[in-house]
Order: sequence, then structure tokens, then C-alpha cells
Amino acid sequence: MNVNDLPTPALVVNADAFSHNVAAMGAAWPGAKLRPHVKAFKSTSLAKELDAAGHHTFCAATSREVLGMAAAGLGQDLLLANETVNPARLQAMADSGARITVAVDSDATVAAAASNRIREVLIDVDVGCFRCGCPPTDAGRLADLARASGLEVRGVMGYEGHLMMEPGETKKDRVAGAMALLTNAHQAVGGDVVSGGGTGTYRENRWVTELQAGSYTLMDTAYAGADLGFQSALLLWLTVVSVNPGGWAVADGGLKALGMDHGDPTVIGHRVLYCSDEHVTFTAGDLGTLPAVGDKVQVLPAHVDPTVAYHELLHVVRGEDVIDTWPIDLRGW
Repeated sequence: MNVNDLPTPALVVNADAFSHNVAAMGAAWPGAKLRPHVKAFKSTSLAKELDAAGHHTFCAATSREVLGMAAAGLGQDLLLANETVNPARLQAMADSGARITVAVDSDATVAAAASNRIREVLIDVDVGCFRCGCPPTDAGRLADLARASGLEVRGVMGYEGHLMMEPGETKKDRVAGAMALLTNAHQAVGGDVVSGGGTGTYRENRWVTELQAGSYTLMDTAYAGADLGFQSALLLWLTVVSVNPGGWAVADGGLKALGMDHGDPTVIGHRVLYCSDEHVTFTAGDLGTLPAVGDKVQVLPAHVDPTVAYHELLHVVRGEDVIDTWPIDLRGW
């Protein structure tokens, strides 16, 4: 199939840009030093490409992602880098036949894991992100509680998500400060694993034993502005459905097709005015002219993760040829 023949909205992956990104991150974080985060792409087909590139361990944000990866034969070492207290979800992961590790950050999450047959955990430590994670000074106590509850504590994790877009002149020092908290907690906890980091800090974070990065595979405009050395591999193809004599055009994908929490998407060659439920409205911008009704436009999402979660398929293209289709089969919770 030709990419122009895809019904729109169509989420498209540039095969060459994707391959570049996988190779670039793999050179910096080879093999088991990288634990790709499947929340960014939610596709076992894409995950298999990373597995083929030598990355056999993965992390996830939802039990649905964990179970889907296990069912796809990618359960060598899966980390739910998130807390859950839902018994059915914990038991399903425990019964999956895969090696599952779960993040815990409180007495309640330790008890939930232990009472629902989870065997291995990481102590999740707050390193300044103001999200999940125990106070660093409480990590040792929680590790002792987990071991007393029959759990194996593999180590610690901590996500410096508040620093992913930190300016370059201050990022190194601020990442070092966050990781000092995690390193001190690790000394109290023990174990072989120090898990953390992400696409935005892959150059600066050398304290973790494994990097939790996922957005690097596809990229978005938020990360593209940080000059990380990866290419924009994800595009939303839309069809122009209306052109107004007043100087604007409308294409057939908006809030229900694009993650908007990082701002407006970019319509290549044009200037976005705003997005509504099913439409993006834009002006001529750099090209100086508007497309015609029926023409295709290419849109760069501002945030990869929620954009992918709106769709069912990733169409892999080289040039104008659709060379593969990857189901987005890890959506949901």
C-alpha cells in the first residue's frame, strides 16, 4: 500500500528514522543497560524490534502492558514501574509465567504485592518528581518490611521526570542531585538494580544500572526541541477536509487523535491555529499557500505516549511504501 492511500487519521512510523533512534540509543545504552519503556509505544510488534536489537528487558506503566508483553513472549524480565493495589491485576501478573517485578513505595503497596503472589519488587524512591515514590530516608525500612513479607527486593528505582526538559546548562547538576538521593537510598536497600532515567536524561544519568527510556523510539516535538540526537519517527497523516477563503484549512484529526498536554502539534509547513475534537485548523505558514481539499498533511505530535494510545495501528513506511503494520495492542489498564 502507498501511504497516501491510508484512511486518515493514520499514525505513521518512518522506518529509517526509527532504525536510527534504536541504533543511537543502543550505542549509548547497550543490551540490558536499557530497559525500554513500553508505555511510549504500546505495541508488542515494536517491542520485538527492540528485543531483536538486544534489549530483552522492558518496563511498563500498566498491568495491561505487562500482561500483553508476557503473552507475546517478551516476559524474560518485566518491570511494572508503577504502583498498583488491585488484587486481580497483581494476581494476573503473578500467574503470567513471566518474570514480573513491581514497584512499591508504601506499607500498603508492599502488603498488596505480598498478598497477591508477587515475588519481586523494587523500592520506588521519590527523587524530586512529586509523583510516586517513598521518601529516600524511608527506603531502607520499606525494604526490610518487604523482605519480612516474603518478597525479594531487587533494588531501587527513581524517576527524575521533572528534569527531562531541564535546560542543558543546569541539567547535569540537577540530575546528579536527584541521583544522589537514589544512590543513598540504594545503600540502605541493597540489591543489584538501580533503575531510572528516561529519554531526556540518557546522556546525563550514569548512576542507574538500567535506563527506563521509551520516547526515543518515535520522538515528539517536545523532545525534538531538546537536541537529543534522535529523529522524529512518528507522524500523523491527515486529510484536508475544508479550505476557507478567509485563509485557513482544516484537516481531519484533532484532540481525539493527538496528545495535547505538551501543546499544539506541528503541521509541517503550516501554522496551527487550534485543535478541536476531530479537527486541526491551520494557516499557510512557511509554505505560503494552503493545500486543497483532499490533500494530505503530515503532523508531528507534541507528546508521543498519549498520541499513540488514541490509535489502533502504527503503519511503518519507507518513502511512500507501507512496509509493515504494528498493532497498538497494549492499550488500556
